[in-house]
Order: sequence, then C-alpha cells, then structure tokens
Amino acid sequence: MGLYLATWCRRVGMDVVAACDHDPQRRAEAREQLPGATLTGRWQDLLDHRLDGVVLANDFDAHAPLAHAFLERGVHVLSEAAACANEQEGLRLVEAAERSSATYSFAENYALHPHLRLIRQAIDAGEVGRISLVEADYLHGMSPETVTALIGDPAHWRGRIAPTAYCTHTLSPVLALTGEWPVEVTAFEVDETDARAAVVMVVRLSSGALAVTRHGFLQGEPDSHWSWVSVRGARALAESVRGPGERAWSVRVRAEGWTSPDNRTRDEERTPPALSLAGETVERAAEGTVLLLQGFRATIERGEPPLIPVRPAVAASLVGVAGAESLKNGSRPIPVPDLSGAAGRR
Repeated sequence: MGLYLATWCRRVGMDVVAACDHDPQRRAEAREQLPGATLTGRWQDLLDHRLDGVVLANDFDAHAPLAHAFLERGVHVLSEAAACANEQEGLRLVEAAERSSATYSFAENYALHPHLRLIRQAIDAGEVGRISLVEADYLHGMSPETVTALIGDPAHWRGRIAPTAYCTHTLSPVLALTGEWPVEVTAFEVDETDARAAVVMVVRLSSGALAVTRHGFLQGEPDSHWSWVSVRGARALAESVRGPGERAWSVRVRAEGWTSPDNRTRDEERTPPALSLAGETVERAAEGTVLLLQGFRATIERGEPPLIPVRPAVAASLVGVAGAESLKNGSRPIPVPDLSGAAGRR
C-alpha cells in the first residue's frame, strides 16, 4: 500500500523524496519506481528529512506512534488505516494533532468513493430527509483457505487484530454521510463456529439514528471495491446498486408518492460522472485515493482543512476498540469515547 500511495502521490503532483520499508526487496522495488528518493529501513530516519508531509502505510495497528512523532516535528501526516489501537493512544493522538503546527489527515478513501459521493449529493440536496438508518458493508468473498492464510498467522497484523478492528471502511463513510458521532456499539460474531471471520456492529449515533455495519469475510462481496452503503431517511432511500461491474458504483434513490406533489413514486438509478486526472480517466476504484491525495496536498500547500481530521478518524477507530470489548462481554453495548468536544469526555 505504501508504494501504491507513493505512485499516486507523484501522479497528483507531489514530490516523493523518501520512503521506508523493513523489507529489502520492497525497497528494491521502490528504488525502481521512485528514482531519486532516499530509501531506508528505519522510519525514524525520515524524521531528519525536511519533509512537508508523510504518508503512513505501516502495519494497521501501529500508526499512532509514528503520527505523534511526525506531528511533533511539524510534518503533516496522512495516516492509512486505523488511527489508533486503543483509547489512550487515540486521545494522545488528538492532543498531539491539535497541539502541532502541522495537520493530521485520515487516509479513508472509502468516504470518497463514487457511490458515496452520489449518496452525499442526495443528502445535501434534502432528498433523503432526516437520516434514521445507515448500513455499510466491507466484505471479501474469499475462499476459506485464503481467509485462513490471511488471518491465521498471529505474527501478522491481520492475525493479531480483533475481528472488529478493521471497521474504518464502514464507520468513516457513516460518519461522513451523517455528520454524527458514534455513541455506543454492540458487536456480534456472524458465525460462532468461525468467530474471527466476520462481525456485525450496531452503532448508535449522536443524532439518535442507527448504523449497522458488516465487515470481514462473507460471500457476496460488492464490486464497488468491497463497499456497499445504504441510507434511509424520513423522505427517501439512497443506496449503492447491488449490481456487477461498473453498475455497482451507481446509486439507487427511491422516494414514495406521498413525498411528491404529483403523488408519483420516484425510483431512479444514478451513475457517477467520470473523474479525470491530467486528461486521463481515473479507474473507479482509485477515485477515492486520488481525491484523498489531492485533498492532502491542498492541506499542505494552501492550508485547507483535512478532508477527514483527527477526531473523526479516532472516533471511527475507537468503534472497533469498543466493539472488541462488546464481543468479549457477550455482545453487551459499550460506550464510545466522545470525540466531538474535549478529548476524553464521554
């Protein structure tokens, strides 16, 4: 992921001057793709470079210490995957980001995917009305053997994290679409005989609305980069189309007849416009990444606010932490720290 993001950074106009990886083979690959960049096996070496920004793509549950260190040096941070691994780490990260002269941005491209942007437009236009229920999936339809190979090694981060931890690809879109905060989470194993494979989390939002998120390894993964989202409001439904290929990026909007002066039910499918970069069409699955990196560049160069700043990033990550506690306690509801105001307030 680090090399993938570095390549896109260059395509959106950033100078990639240094890169880090523990693996010598990965550094050799980077040397070919990032000519002129300084390469190292220790991330601490990057602290001595004169960097404007840094993209963190290290192990899923090990981002916060690096983010903290770079923020203290006044380097803008873009953190890919979980913002923190526990509440204390998250609160320290919020304090570090708000104390720093630099900014923290969460690399959550799922909140910027084409279908999410279409749903956002319907919400902003008032078509959906007051939101009452949001559902979001992040699912992989892998074979049992592939799943075992991926999460069966406790030495790998996929094997050591809780089954609820990888929730930001569902929670960040929920928070971005609603503008709300998570208040309480109840987590359930989908199949008790294979508890690590998939989970469902029910999250109460600050508005009183409910979010139901599903993530892990279940059959029927969406073609829209493993993401499916549905928003039900007081006036309409807006949801990803469950279809193959390109159609999976489209959105269905349905409003019943009572919402219209002519009493006619409206049920239509909307296709997102293409995104271009330097005159070339960006593939659908990369649109969110391109917009994310363009936003990060704008934050560094022009002082524009981060697309997803530190508090929503930590809040989304802490839903996974609270979800893990819920699982350990027989799916008991667990409060999520309130990041909407003073850090640490519940």
